[in-house]
Amino acid sequence: MELNELTRRPASNESLTLGQLLKHVGDVQKEASGDGSETPVHHALDIVDGGVGNEPRAVPFVLSFSNLTYSVKIPWKLSFSALFPNRRRQLGAAAVAVEPTVGESMFTRTKTLLNDISGEARDGEIMAVLGASGSGKSTLIDALANRIARGKLKGTLALNGEALGSRLLKVISAYVMQDDLLFPMLTVEETLTFAAEFRLPRTLSKSKKKARVQALIDQLGLQNAAKTIIGDEGHRGVSGGERRRVSIGIDIVHDPILLFLDEPTSGLDSTSAFMVVKVLQRIAQSGSIVIMSVHQPSYRILSLLDRMIFLSRGQTVYSGSPSQLPSFFAEFGHPIPDTDNRTEFALDLIRDLEGSSGGTKTLVEFNNSWQSMKKVEHHDQNGMSLKEAISASISKGKLVSGATNTTTKTNPSSMVPAFANPFWIEMVTLSKRSFLNSKRVPELFGMRLGTVMITGFILATMFWQLDNSPKGVQERLGFFAFAISTTYYTTADALPVFLQERYIFMRETAYNAYRRSSYLVSHALVALPALVFLSLVFASITFWAVGLDGGFSGFMFYFLIILASFWAGNSFVTFLSGVVPHVMLGYTIVVAILAYFLLFSGFFINRDRIPSYWIWFHYMSLVKYPYEGVLQNEFDNHYKCFVKGVQIFDNTPLGSVPNAMKLKLLESMSNTLGTSITSTTCVTTGADILQQNGVTELSKWNCLLVTVAWGFFFRLLFYVALLVGSKNKRS
Repeated sequence: MELNELTRRPASNESLTLGQLLKHVGDVQKEASGDGSETPVHHALDIVDGGVGNEPRAVPFVLSFSNLTYSVKIPWKLSFSALFPNRRRQLGAAAVAVEPTVGESMFTRTKTLLNDISGEARDGEIMAVLGASGSGKSTLIDALANRIARGKLKGTLALNGEALGSRLLKVISAYVMQDDLLFPMLTVEETLTFAAEFRLPRTLSKSKKKARVQALIDQLGLQNAAKTIIGDEGHRGVSGGERRRVSIGIDIVHDPILLFLDEPTSGLDSTSAFMVVKVLQRIAQSGSIVIMSVHQPSYRILSLLDRMIFLSRGQTVYSGSPSQLPSFFAEFGHPIPDTDNRTEFALDLIRDLEGSSGGTKTLVEFNNSWQSMKKVEHHDQNGMSLKEAISASISKGKLVSGATNTTTKTNPSSMVPAFANPFWIEMVTLSKRSFLNSKRVPELFGMRLGTVMITGFILATMFWQLDNSPKGVQERLGFFAFAISTTYYTTADALPVFLQERYIFMRETAYNAYRRSSYLVSHALVALPALVFLSLVFASITFWAVGLDGGFSGFMFYFLIILASFWAGNSFVTFLSGVVPHVMLGYTIVVAILAYFLLFSGFFINRDRIPSYWIWFHYMSLVKYPYEGVLQNEFDNHYKCFVKGVQIFDNTPLGSVPNAMKLKLLESMSNTLGTSITSTTCVTTGADILQQNGVTELSKWNCLLVTVAWGFFFRLLFYVALLVGSKNKRS
């Protein structure tokens, strides 16, 4: 499709709406393919050193930002002299503390991280933000990528002269973090394939998605590493440079218009760093705006950059092309020697000025005057509005997530959907990825299974074939309390699962790869098969070995209550993993809270004996409900006797008296009570035991339902934690 045909205006004064443009794009695509059911595949452009073929770029984008200012409040470090002003006067000038300025208090002070930053970036070019550590490089990238909380950032951000909203920015941009957040057991090809499943629409066939992934692998130069796992400390994988390129690839699989990168060359050798920036140059030349922060680029990397912004303590000290650096510093009075690296010289000079009394004030002022003299406006947008430019960009294959062909939507943010796929596709893809990760590390499930089997074996042999005597009743109560609490403790292994995925989840959801609700449901579904198998193993080992009552129906309820306990415990630990950021702290909290649950479950102290000010914790105990459920499953039999005749004296000081004496005591008691109590008379049934232990409020099935409900409740809290804790923005 020719661009002039796409953007041709009607003879009347009325201009085409965005919806009409998109409809026109869709009609032409249908004519070309003969089928409008699929979005056209993105074709990787043939890149040459001189640019993209011989055709001029026809879809220009200009990201302009002006007067960006961002400040944060940090606490004052109070000194001894600041607390005692009389003593400070005695110490003299050396002890004088800095007084709070306007807008500050004695407890906080304001630090400006960005101070009136302005500039612009264009498609087809790489803009690099340079400066020493703490100069504000990452902060500026975050500001441009909408990663600063609303209201905190001052200034304007516009694309093609139109204000860039948060929703639109999410769907047309991508952000690559400084750290490589990848699943170590997935191969390069699998990692990019899953990214394509998330970011490309379901209307795109599997073959075209696969073609897009292969084109991306070629574009990133990862052909030789496609079948290699990413790797980690315990598994050998791809190199550092390849990892960085994979990190870039998963964020550009849908070919965004804007690409932000936070120090993509950090930690790489010079060759790997050059290859990464070379890939970024290809991405820019395909019609994207690439903005990255870089600490100290080499001479080869410098040759790939188109625009540069040098920052010093949040202020711009240079803005322009690399070729203008020599003339800039020559006019400033510090010419760059021919033998020196330009950026190294500039950074060294800036660092020297920062250490001087006047700081970089003179350089900032000189840059302002130099910019005003050298400033030349380049309005080469061919009269395109933002809507027209995005529409034309989609028609050329960018933003593979597709367009909405409707004439009613004329807002640019309505042009592409917030999410490329429906909820169920996201859920299936997330589940598939999680299962594949688990399959690659079978030892983790093996350790869980081994723990459950060993625990079940120990319990089975310790409580082997319990009888129906009073001592057997006490031993049954102890077995149930320990077995139920153990199921909760063995679910603590779920704690590091989300902690390991936290930042991957935040990166993927920050730019709408999938919904948080999809992750929530997938996370629960993936955990269920393992919980079912572990519950079945534990129940099978212990039920018949201990000699529990109820037959097959009793076993099935016992299995279900164990499964419900695993489910509730797994959900509780998962919720904590969404709140507590550290594994060791999380384990400490889990162990402590589960101990409290056991304490208030009703095993150590009867419900009627718990102080009124602690009774609320009894009803919050996760151990209470499954514990009462298995007690009812075992003792809810009015015809089964647990204490007969002389057994009434067991667990009392009279327990050691000879049996003949016990019979005489029974006869005496019978005469006193006026009823016959013989050695075969049932004194205590299962219902009496439930009454003695205060298990009278809920039926066993209600206990099961409450335990399952606790699991869903903690999953809901986990979802709230995902919403609150994954904003991924500076405050």
